[in-house]
Amino acid sequence: MASAWAILRAVSTYLFESDEHAALRAQVRRWASTEIAPHAHAWEEAEEFPRALYAKAAEAGVLGVGYPESVGGAGGDVTHLLVAAEEQILAGHSVGTCVGLGSHTIALPPILKHGTDDQRRRFVEPVLRGDKIASLGITEPGGGSDVASLRTTATRDGDCYVVNGSKTFITSGTRCDFVTTAVRTGGEQHGGISLLVIERETPGFTVSKKLKKTGWWASDTAELSFDGCRVPAENLIGAENAGFLLIMTNFTQERLLIAGQCVAIAELALRESIRYSREREAFGRPIRGFQVLRHKLADMSSQIAAARALTGELAVRYARGEEDPALAAMTKNVATDMCSFVCDAAVQIHGGYGYMREVLVERLYRDARLYPIGGGTREIMNEIITKARGL
Repeated sequence: MASAWAILRAVSTYLFESDEHAALRAQVRRWASTEIAPHAHAWEEAEEFPRALYAKAAEAGVLGVGYPESVGGAGGDVTHLLVAAEEQILAGHSVGTCVGLGSHTIALPPILKHGTDDQRRRFVEPVLRGDKIASLGITEPGGGSDVASLRTTATRDGDCYVVNGSKTFITSGTRCDFVTTAVRTGGEQHGGISLLVIERETPGFTVSKKLKKTGWWASDTAELSFDGCRVPAENLIGAENAGFLLIMTNFTQERLLIAGQCVAIAELALRESIRYSREREAFGRPIRGFQVLRHKLADMSSQIAAARALTGELAVRYARGEEDPALAAMTKNVATDMCSFVCDAAVQIHGGYGYMREVLVERLYRDARLYPIGGGTREIMNEIITKARGL
């Protein structure tokens, strides 16, 4: 059995991984095994994890992976971030906790890349210290994936913007300290959109409600409203009316990380299925002895390997500074389809136990369902692909 697990571990890494990545894997694995795994089920049932976990993750060097040391990060690039997030899921056994703890990975990049030194000092550094929680606010109740039609307005009034509107499906929204928010500062469609950091204590900022979800229970998700919020103009990220391109660029990294999470979830579901197939007996022998089950495991392994290879290719290109929205869309679709298939197969392998809430694969099955929707729906990804490839 030990040799089988060694083989599984050997094939379950990205081709770009170096000794540095291996050391990071080991570091995050130890941390997640100690700080997340023992509490994973309880936190999922409670639908949140302790805020103190952010500080613990920062102290352990986990929260700052992929961010430069100049802003308090641990260094590395998106490939290191991908590896760290995977080990949080594999060792921590809680997708919701990983997603909530990592909401800054989609909220901070626009500030880091396009913000001022003062904005990085006020917003990026406190988050990487574990002192503040950051969220990204793009989706609106009536808009879905149609970012260009967002209706939240920000009207300039002296040295402030007055913001009115609402956002929904906001990860870490119930307790975030600020939201990197897409607002309309100009005309219709793409050209009138800006990014503005809205802080929680701003009068008129309200958490309308905490949303109840099918999966990702440990990750709090909220609907937010802005009623006459006066936001300092110094919180504008980049140039006014130039936010759409920043959002689209940010989506590339988000979709890469989504693909990586899907690979990790599927990997965990496969490992649980292998373990169960060795222990569970039917008709006088372990169910692994049945060819139909071994072939199901083979299909699961093959699809994971394919998705991992494509995700690794996108990660390397992105780390080199290459922007390829179509490849990101392809990778997201391939990885999310794979994850749905693998988690469904894992539940089937577990039989009735796979339908029980205390069994890990049941939770992974629920968690997996969000991925073809979040970060841009599967249908929107296909539109991106067809337009970019001239199909």
